[in-house]
Amino acid sequence: MKLDKIYKIGRIGISLFLIFLVSCKTEKNTSVKKKTLVDMVYPLLDTENSRWFFFSSASRPFGMVNLSPDTEINGDWGGGYKYNTDTIKGFSHIHEWQMSGLSVMPLTISKENKEKIFTDFYSKFSHETEKITPGYHSLILDRYQITSELTSTKRVGFHRYTFPKNAQKAILFNLNTILGPCDNTKGVLEKNNDYELSGSLVLSTNFRRPKPLTVFFKIKLNEPITSLERNNATGNYLVNLGKTDKKVLMKVGISYTSVENASVNMQEELPHWDFDQIVTQSKTEWNNLLGRIKIEGGTETDQRRFYTDLWHALQGRKMISDANGAYPDNTGEKFRIGQLPLKADGKSKFNQYNSDSFWGAQWTINTLWGLVYPEIMEEFVNSLMQYYKDGGMIPRGPSGGNDTFVMTGASTTPFIVTAIQKGIVKDDLEFIYTALKKNHVLNGIMGKAGYEHNTNSGGGLKYYLEKGYVPYPLPEGEFGSHQDGASQTLEYAYQDWTLAQLAKKLNHIEDYNYFMGRSKNYQNIFDKTTGWMRPKNVDGKWLENFDPYKYENGFIESNGAQSTWFVPHDIDGLVELIGGKEKAAAKLNTQFETAQKLKFTSGTSHDAELHPEFSRIPINFGNQPSIQTSYIFNVLDRPDLTQYWTRNVVKETFSGLSTNTGYNGDEDQGLMGSLNVLLKIGLFQMNGGTDENPQYQIGSPLFNKISIQLNSKYYKGKNFVINAHNNSAENIYINEIKYNNTAVQNFIISHQDITDGGELNLEMSSVPKH
Repeated sequence: MKLDKIYKIGRIGISLFLIFLVSCKTEKNTSVKKKTLVDMVYPLLDTENSRWFFFSSASRPFGMVNLSPDTEINGDWGGGYKYNTDTIKGFSHIHEWQMSGLSVMPLTISKENKEKIFTDFYSKFSHETEKITPGYHSLILDRYQITSELTSTKRVGFHRYTFPKNAQKAILFNLNTILGPCDNTKGVLEKNNDYELSGSLVLSTNFRRPKPLTVFFKIKLNEPITSLERNNATGNYLVNLGKTDKKVLMKVGISYTSVENASVNMQEELPHWDFDQIVTQSKTEWNNLLGRIKIEGGTETDQRRFYTDLWHALQGRKMISDANGAYPDNTGEKFRIGQLPLKADGKSKFNQYNSDSFWGAQWTINTLWGLVYPEIMEEFVNSLMQYYKDGGMIPRGPSGGNDTFVMTGASTTPFIVTAIQKGIVKDDLEFIYTALKKNHVLNGIMGKAGYEHNTNSGGGLKYYLEKGYVPYPLPEGEFGSHQDGASQTLEYAYQDWTLAQLAKKLNHIEDYNYFMGRSKNYQNIFDKTTGWMRPKNVDGKWLENFDPYKYENGFIESNGAQSTWFVPHDIDGLVELIGGKEKAAAKLNTQFETAQKLKFTSGTSHDAELHPEFSRIPINFGNQPSIQTSYIFNVLDRPDLTQYWTRNVVKETFSGLSTNTGYNGDEDQGLMGSLNVLLKIGLFQMNGGTDENPQYQIGSPLFNKISIQLNSKYYKGKNFVINAHNNSAENIYINEIKYNNTAVQNFIISHQDITDGGELNLEMSSVPKH
């Protein structure tokens, strides 16, 4: 009896113990934080080769504020956050195309540093104590032992500083300093009350942005300001905060129109003091956009790299309008504050944006945004048209409220035309057409070379119209950057073709025929004796001693071998010049075989300096002019080579997670990130989606399943899914294609079919189908 009782008690005890273990395990599992897409992003990718606007951490998609640490401040290239520099020089709020501003530095005051704090305030830091995800950045300033945390809304930077106990806390406002591409000058800061400050600074001019721009700001702190000091030698300010142990919170609203609007931005977007809530909201916003594309398969590194690429595609081009729709307009002789149209709720119908060039965007954001983010594309079209309404010209790279005239040609024409052809932009089409056409005639943007603000000769447009090509060199002399006539001829021909498609849509048949005629001008610089595009001088004579592999020898940021294939609107016509599809495929394949030895890229400018052979590469996926070339094989009836070379380019050039590599060239505000996404999902648009009912070329996707959530405001379908059955590193070839159980021919699917929703099924194999 006694033993039985002991046995029963023992059994009960063991059961209770097992229940306890299970409950502990369950509780432990439920406490594990679920990994989100934001957590997949690797923000440090390629940051050893950073650029002022390349890196972004505490920012929202396309937000006015790009709050992040700066380790290098003197210059655009290599500026901003550069991974292998171990010193923080401030946290600044604007990292934008030809713009910067408002650098601050938390610090502690001691007897040792009080006298020199205005000139000696930098601090070392360690990546070991750093945490970065989209929307949040945290690090420890070693010199002061301050934990600095950053987040933001669209227009407000939010700081949280944890100081050492009993420290004399202060924040330095480094208002008059070089930051990246421009000088911050005339900085002023004033105390409004014990908790608030306001001020402004002026972004000085440079040859890209020749008009000054004022940055206004409003600051609020959760701790009283004990004093405000100004240093006469530097013009900078020190905000002293006392010695309490409370964490210091600081909100910084910015505006390009007024201090009052900086306050409006803060009140609209950040009326409270909950730092963690803003971090969560920022991550949610990023997750929602990243989540438009879901992927399955590939390695964890492949997936992380994919979402890092997608993250890059959704940043860099930043809004400059306030929450109430006010924005800086610098298009006229005098600066003015513009006002965007408002909705019934008082909010603006769209935002006004800064943007680096759309040069090469026909193969990148034009396609990605047009399919996955049509609302973003519509916003940018509206913004570009607002510039036209203000200044009479659609820009190709606006900064500070006016065009910088960066790069060449009318590169926004394909962007706007594809938005119309895809049904994203439906209103005021005649007005838009008139505006676009203005850029394709004398005194339009085609006549301007890079950064040519006051003349219209560097683009060589008058020669293009008279002779059918832009000569190299131009006889008039220098009128800006990138006066490389062969490339300009190729660009103009393609852009003329895209405008012709809109003319046809609107039944302007005479214009259609005219611009279609101009679109054949690429033929005038093809030298059949060499088989390459080749520059001509003003007298029609070929460039002597022509070397097709010499960099920028009549070709913009490229060479003749790369740019020969820049005829995205008429590959068939180019093939005829070369001598047929078989000969063209063999020629291009040889170029790829040679380029593979250099990993398909000329690399960074540093690489080219150390290894001159890099610039002689026949195909370069590190810059825009030849990033379409692997998909040309589809048009040459060799889809197997499109599949083979695209997968190899991804493997050799755009794989992995590293601080010292990633894009291997020029990431121009999301262009290479977008390209990566398209190559990895296996969809591409050779002519930038500018034809009637745009077509997508099908390639070899990196992942087993890709699900694209379609925006119901613009598209009929709910989801478009790509299933790559039996996909692997070896099974890169497509043997069969079906869309919604119907066989697909010629490796082409229409925009209409995709956006109606459905499943594209690919049967993958290690052997190409012949």
